[in-house]
Amino acid sequence: MILLGQDIHNATLGIIGLGRIGIAVARRAKGFGMKVLYYDLTRRNEIENTQGIEYAEFDRILAESDFISLHANLTPETYHFIAKEQLGKMKRTCVLVNTARGQLVDSMALYEALRNDKIAFAALDVTEPEPLPTNHPLLTLDNVIVTPHIASASVATRTKMALMAVDNLIAGLNGEMPPNPVNPEVLRRA
Repeated sequence: MILLGQDIHNATLGIIGLGRIGIAVARRAKGFGMKVLYYDLTRRNEIENTQGIEYAEFDRILAESDFISLHANLTPETYHFIAKEQLGKMKRTCVLVNTARGQLVDSMALYEALRNDKIAFAALDVTEPEPLPTNHPLLTLDNVIVTPHIASASVATRTKMALMAVDNLIAGLNGEMPPNPVNPEVLRRA
């Protein structure tokens, strides 16, 4: 039974945070015949219609999803968005994937849920703290995969990131709004 995992074909994927990356994940999931539910602060009717995905309340996503993929921004409201209570609402067979921000998930609550078979697996490209200390309890489990924040580790992605940084720099030097600001509200106040 080594390396045995969950089948994604015809499974339900819950996406938390339907920005650019969440939309790309939804599109790929549909290619595997997955039912895709999403939760976001902003309802995306046009995406629902074009991608064939469905908006759902947060608790419904927790209860119905076979896989939950986190793509939300880190804000005071989303800090530990996934904690003991939310983990307790998930299917015991659920796989939690976090490639967004480590602080979206309460690491110790996740450890307890995984250790006590409250959820099946977790795949974490980001953690709290980051990086995890070598003696962190999550690293003792065989039902969690932790990678060192490498979701962008491809030549094409890193090249695009560099070009976006250059575009931002040139716009800033020209006194224009950068095309990809992290915090546009600060620039608008200036």
